[in-house]
Amino acid sequence: MPRRSIVSRGHRTKARGYPFTIRNAEFPKVSVIIPAMNERKTIAAVIRQASQVHPETEVIVVANGSTDGTAELAQRIGARVIRFARPLGHDVGRSVGAREAKGDILLFTDADIVIPARDFIPLTKAVEGGVDVALNKYLGPTGKQHVHSVVLAKHSLNIFVAHPGLQGASLTTIPHAMSRKARDLIGSDNLAVPPKAQAIAIFNGLNVRGIHYVDVGRRNPRRGRTKGNDPLEKLIVGDHLEALDWFISKAGARGNRLDFTRNREIVR
Repeated sequence: MPRRSIVSRGHRTKARGYPFTIRNAEFPKVSVIIPAMNERKTIAAVIRQASQVHPETEVIVVANGSTDGTAELAQRIGARVIRFARPLGHDVGRSVGAREAKGDILLFTDADIVIPARDFIPLTKAVEGGVDVALNKYLGPTGKQHVHSVVLAKHSLNIFVAHPGLQGASLTTIPHAMSRKARDLIGSDNLAVPPKAQAIAIFNGLNVRGIHYVDVGRRNPRRGRTKGNDPLEKLIVGDHLEALDWFISKAGARGNRLDFTRNREIVR
């Protein structure tokens, strides 16, 4: 893991050009974790929405590899900023932020897409009501003749871990939320591989549910402009294979499913 700088605490001095600041709660109910790399154009709006999720909220920005002033702006607005000189990627950034979070509920979003607070609140409310892991119901581009490999991987994992009702809902997709209990059981390090974290949660009997639909595919301008192959496609599919390997190592090749009357000794 690259070395991080000192964790900065948010303050109330107004950021130049921005008419608002936020105040992080000393004893937060909700911790919002936002990995960011060169997201100066959107970070202020993302922080503002995140800060409105709950009256007692802390906003944590994991600024990794940023060179455009993202970290400085986030700090001036009042977010708690964790800095890394080198890029970590969104998933590792979430893992780092989760480890530092003080809230009872952890909410994860990204710095490059502005999601209204009203779309975060159903997720945090679900966790407050007893759900351990609350997922976005967004399933990706499913209405196509040729199924995208990431969509297929998400559905396949949920079927294999005996949660077909989740369909393609996944910790790979933001926004999502979880309880501190879920964070501790999964392990913050494992959040760096979201499908594996999901498999761990389900294997350990946590309540994992699709809660609220947020069309991040439509709202994310970067995804909208992508043509041809998704550069992250192989990485995400590989993460799902890692999750399957972990689950098989714990539950066996049949995923704890019974053979019923089948006698495998006959074919040996």
